[in-house]
Amino acid sequence: MNQALLKKIESAQFRKDDANFNVGDSIRVHTKVVEGDKERIQIFAGVVIGKRGTGLNETFTVRRISYGEGVERVFPIHSPRVDKIEIERHGSVRRAKLTYLRKRIGKGATLVKEREVAAKK
Repeated sequence: MNQALLKKIESAQFRKDDANFNVGDSIRVHTKVVEGDKERIQIFAGVVIGKRGTGLNETFTVRRISYGEGVERVFPIHSPRVDKIEIERHGSVRRAKLTYLRKRIGKGATLVKEREVAAKK
C-alpha cells in the first residue's frame, strides 16, 4: 500500500493531546472501563518502565506495587480507551528499560530519582 495513504489514514487516529512523558516518570493513566452498558474511568498509577514502537503502534509499560505484589500493564498511547495521562513527577534515569525494578522489593521497587525540570523561559 502507498506510504502516503497509510500516513494520512493513521494521522486521523493519533492522540490530540500530546502525552509528553519518558521512562522513569511516575504517571497516572485514566482508562475507560466498560461494565455492562455503563462506562467509567479507572486510574492506574505507577512508574513507566519502558516504551516501544512508533506511530500508532507505540506502547508504554507502567509498573506499580499493589498489596505487596508487582503489577505491570501495557497501554497503547493512541488508544481511545486511554482517556488521559497525568504526570505526577519526572524521574531521572539512564536507561531505556527499567526491568531491573522487577527484582527489587519494598521502597526500592518504586524509587526513581526525581529529575529537576528546567524552567521554561
